[in-house]
Amino acid sequence: MEMDFTALAQAVDVGWILLGAALVFFMQAGFAMVETGFTRAKNAGNIIMKNLMDFSLGTPIFWFIGFGIMFGGTGKLIGGLDLFTNAGGDWATMIFQTVFCATAATIVSGAMAERTKFSAYCIYSMIISAVVYPISGHWIWGGGWLAQLGFHDFAGSTAVHMVGGVAAFIGAAILGPRIGKYGKDGKARAIPGHSLTLGALGVFILWFCWFGFNGCSTVALTGGAAETAARVFVTTNLAAAVATVTVMCITWVRYKKPDVSMTLNGSLAGLVAITAGCDMVTPAGAAIIGIIAGFVVVFGIEFIDQVVKVDDPVGAVGVHGLCGATGTILTGIFAYYSGNEITKEGLIYGGGAHMLLIQLLGVAAVIAWVTVTMFIVFTLLKKTIGLRVSPAEEIMGLDKPEHGLTSAYADFAPVVSVLGTAAGEAQAEAAAAPETAAAAVPVTRVTSENPAAMHKVVVICKQSRFEALKNAMNAIGVTGMTLTNVAGCGVQKGAAEYYRGVPVDVQLLPKIKLEIVVSKVSVEDVVEAARKALYTGHIGDGKIFVYDVADVVKVRTGERGYDALQGEE
Repeated sequence: MEMDFTALAQAVDVGWILLGAALVFFMQAGFAMVETGFTRAKNAGNIIMKNLMDFSLGTPIFWFIGFGIMFGGTGKLIGGLDLFTNAGGDWATMIFQTVFCATAATIVSGAMAERTKFSAYCIYSMIISAVVYPISGHWIWGGGWLAQLGFHDFAGSTAVHMVGGVAAFIGAAILGPRIGKYGKDGKARAIPGHSLTLGALGVFILWFCWFGFNGCSTVALTGGAAETAARVFVTTNLAAAVATVTVMCITWVRYKKPDVSMTLNGSLAGLVAITAGCDMVTPAGAAIIGIIAGFVVVFGIEFIDQVVKVDDPVGAVGVHGLCGATGTILTGIFAYYSGNEITKEGLIYGGGAHMLLIQLLGVAAVIAWVTVTMFIVFTLLKKTIGLRVSPAEEIMGLDKPEHGLTSAYADFAPVVSVLGTAAGEAQAEAAAAPETAAAAVPVTRVTSENPAAMHKVVVICKQSRFEALKNAMNAIGVTGMTLTNVAGCGVQKGAAEYYRGVPVDVQLLPKIKLEIVVSKVSVEDVVEAARKALYTGHIGDGKIFVYDVADVVKVRTGERGYDALQGEE
């Protein structure tokens, strides 16, 4: 039987597109993990729900109207109306574009996190999928006026990421900052997310899926496209890696320590920036774009947060908006290839300013379009059904009032920073000095004349020092102890630290609370042994509290006082 090479080639190309669609769909999981990790645990369920609904609402909306507006014709401004489209039977293109649409919509979730009404967010998500993304997408990918001018955005630095980033900025600005984000003096305060582990998982998922986002945007592997796809994989990976290293170095210099959260954003910044020109630049060009993206994301996030004072919990505006625009513009400088041909269109290679000017025009036009439309959408939502939850609901966390969810973590409660609310400050203050009233009671020292005096010693210290503390207690004959995992800080508010370049005022840190009741062993020996075991000379070594104990009752035997403790120390 003679092999039909044309059919085989077509099958390979369709399979490549479908692989890309599957990978880009999985980016929803990555965004969900990044946004959940970079926000507080009390809003985790709400974040997951918004990411789920971005895709679930966007899919039928894009099928109903969005795809037709984007690809239903070759008009300069709009494709056309093709309601409930069948995409001309091109199912691969339809699903590929659907997942791209959902990506643009979900970028906004993180920037508006922790204070947005779920109902208002769902309406926004449907509007951006129905009209806003498809119209600017038509200009770029559907044969519209920017495409006709020669504007180049291979996989969506502008068409997807900058659209989402600009919408995120407008939404967050109209919504206003979270309670406690800015002090009375207008100075930004850090509100750290509850799980860097989840945030990192999300970044690794996104990095992996970006090979489908960019690489599979060749929409073919045959006819020489395989070479382009391979080069896209290389440039995409290089830009992300170099941007990550750049941000690590910048934060190491600026904050005295390499900042984990910002460095994770650096990985995404490189991925976003390279997306427009990943098919046109050389590996060296990709590395330079990664370096520039690293600087843009660090100083961009700081500028948005501390100067413009738009509260963006996850850095979506800096990562997607600023780096999306930057990468698109830099394509006009570093363009070297067109397909597999060397054309040297970029400014740096002597190609002139023509392409650069078109890239600048396209970025400006899309910013203007998204700014106007999203301002109208969010303003109308604010004036009608309301855009923001009540202060009481925000302090409680959106999981309970919006979804009836007591905790997204069931019976496991992660350590949560409550910085940023009046109630949170009170809780932090209470945690800083446990049992202070009891500590004021004079301690009766153990002497030979008073051998039955009993004391309770409470030690609060770092979790990492438990083994040393336990061994020190065992060495002086103390074996009975109670251990509790707690969270808190001292009156010094813990060691100085930074989150995205902003000093953290009060951060409840994981600690252990070790409780010991002693009688036979001298309380002074216990205190001195504990102090030696815990001492490092740095802030955070811990505290030791000593109290008088009126009585002790052993449940099994009924023995009281000194006798009840025998065999316990």
